[in-house]
Amino acid sequence: MAAEGCEEMSGNGELAESSAMEVSEVPMPPPTEMEEMSEENGGAAEAPEASVGPEPVSFSMPQAAEDEEGELPADFERLWKAAHDNPQEFTCWTDLLQYCEQEGHITASRRALEAFLARYPLCYGYWKKFADLERRAGYNNKAEEVCVQGLKVIPLSVDLWIHYINLLLGTLDMNLSESPTRIRSVFEDAVAASGLDFHSDRLWDLYIEWEKEQGNMKNAAAILDRVLKVPTQLYNTHYDKFKEHLNSHEPKEVLTQEEYEELRTYCRQSQKAERAEQAQEEEEERPPGEEEPATPEGTDTEELMQKIREQVLLRRDKVYQDNEGEVRKRWNFEDAIKRPYFHVKPLDRLQLRSWHSYLDWEIAQLNKDTKDPTSDQNEAAAEESEVTAQPQEGSEGSGVANDDNRVRILFERCLIACALYEELWNRYTQYLEAQSVDEARAVYKRACEIHLTYRPNIHMQWATFEERHGDLTEARRVLKALEKTLPGLAVVRLRRAALERRDGQLDQSEALLQEAVAESKENPTLHAFYSIKLARLLLKVGRNPSRARRILQDALEISPDNDKLHLNLLELEVSGDPWASAEAVQECVTRALAAPLAPHTKILFSQRGLQFAEDYSNSIQSVLSMYEEHQKLLKELGGTKRGAENGDEDPEKLSTGDDGSAADVSEQVPPTMPHVPITTPPPPVMGADMSAQAGYGGYSSWYQQPQYGSYGYQNTWNYNQGYYPPS
Repeated sequence: MAAEGCEEMSGNGELAESSAMEVSEVPMPPPTEMEEMSEENGGAAEAPEASVGPEPVSFSMPQAAEDEEGELPADFERLWKAAHDNPQEFTCWTDLLQYCEQEGHITASRRALEAFLARYPLCYGYWKKFADLERRAGYNNKAEEVCVQGLKVIPLSVDLWIHYINLLLGTLDMNLSESPTRIRSVFEDAVAASGLDFHSDRLWDLYIEWEKEQGNMKNAAAILDRVLKVPTQLYNTHYDKFKEHLNSHEPKEVLTQEEYEELRTYCRQSQKAERAEQAQEEEEERPPGEEEPATPEGTDTEELMQKIREQVLLRRDKVYQDNEGEVRKRWNFEDAIKRPYFHVKPLDRLQLRSWHSYLDWEIAQLNKDTKDPTSDQNEAAAEESEVTAQPQEGSEGSGVANDDNRVRILFERCLIACALYEELWNRYTQYLEAQSVDEARAVYKRACEIHLTYRPNIHMQWATFEERHGDLTEARRVLKALEKTLPGLAVVRLRRAALERRDGQLDQSEALLQEAVAESKENPTLHAFYSIKLARLLLKVGRNPSRARRILQDALEISPDNDKLHLNLLELEVSGDPWASAEAVQECVTRALAAPLAPHTKILFSQRGLQFAEDYSNSIQSVLSMYEEHQKLLKELGGTKRGAENGDEDPEKLSTGDDGSAADVSEQVPPTMPHVPITTPPPPVMGADMSAQAGYGGYSSWYQQPQYGSYGYQNTWNYNQGYYPPS
């Protein structure tokens, strides 16, 4: 389905585990061709402002802008139409993008990329392609806009951040005073968004090297201090670079003024104490009259500088050891993740389990830290005293301590590789809901409007979420939009009707079901289903049996052979006043016996009529009349009754065959039955073990049997689905 072979993986080479936990730098892979850009890396922390709705029903060509070329390439319209007619077919999009790139037509390429990225925004490689397209055409501002738009959708993409920064470095005039400030601001945004990613080393390194190029050695040291606390794949190289940076410059040039003065004072005192002790020893051995050699006050000797360096490394070594412990904890989890980037191809179950296990562990770490806040505070105080905190924005979130931000980063990473899996989106919303309803809502919005447009379950869970939190307007909008995207899905229409009923809007609920009944007349089975639902609403909630009766009778005119309609009409009649409804019950039975129903169903209706007469009739003559008619029907239809009573046939198999005809039972039992006197108790309901025998209100048990479930929806009914969060 998808094109093969994109190798741009944000530097995520496979991790080679060793005892020293060291890995070599992973070189940047070469850029690949457009048709190979199906495997993309990136993350999604928030949805774009313009939500992606359902596909347009009719095909339309995009309009040309003023700065675009006029005439489109010859095959563009054909490939464009193919992609929009099959929006979920990834190869149609890659064919369109490859053709536009080969033609070198900026207008065609721009429109194709815009449409593609609206549907597959996690493909960071195409954002880079788009930005390069604009830059080559001389539109540097548009290239920046493309990068910014892409980073709003996938702020975890280290590759896209680096691409954006390199774009700025190549287009900004660095002689202007505001240019370095802007670059530094972008770097800070980048490390705040993706600096906690396990594979963010290249971004940190680029930031450090840029500060060195600007001559800001203190800034470079401060960034190294921050990354020393972040568990990354190449964590050990950062410590080596810090040592090299410290040894290559005077401590005063790389340390903050406060830390330098503190260490300088400490080392001087230590040095002075050592010299005093040494001087005392030398004085005992010095000849009489010889004076102690003078030492210039206030001078910083090389020995003092070396002592300061030793103290700096002593402090950082504790941070490094703690960070190494965090890396070791995560190493096996990271090593188990083989596809950290987005792809339309499905993930195997082992990969999904790896993500779930990683999330379980990270959340457990957070909960463990939450249960013991005292120890965390002590550790934090110790770290603060050993390492001077950096005042730069985002430094607090870069600590080794397990916090909520780290769990969220892992969820966002997971939802890159698993963007097409509802279970991970549901898990993220459950995690966020306890903290912020708005954040959980934003995740639902991103999942349903971008990545899982055609997955009804998560849409219905979103609607349930909104209803549970009191936003019925949004719940209505979600269900209505889903029904527009997936028309004809019965479960969605029923959810809409149930929502209105729970809100007390019985008229709206009834109107939705009436509309469904009217629209489904061309499909008798679906029409009967909606008619039953509407009739039960009117009977049970609206307390209007006359309207419910009329709905079922109208439906029987369209589907006289639908046994469920007959059964529901019979239930309606027997549930009323037995003295007033005797004639109506008899009419229902007569209508069912005259309808083209299966023999066993007719026997069932006759049995029900006889039982009703036995229970409520005022005249023995009417009971005898019903009994004689029932016996006559049994003789006409064969020995079905006896077979069922003797348990020779499973009640759930008392439905018609695949061809709609009744099962031939004439060979199983004799074609006639002995006459049973009226003194014998009435025979039991067909299929004595059926729950329907408990009473006439047992409609739901018949309705839920397999033979009554073939309405043609996409899946089996499950009323718990979407109402309760999955376990």
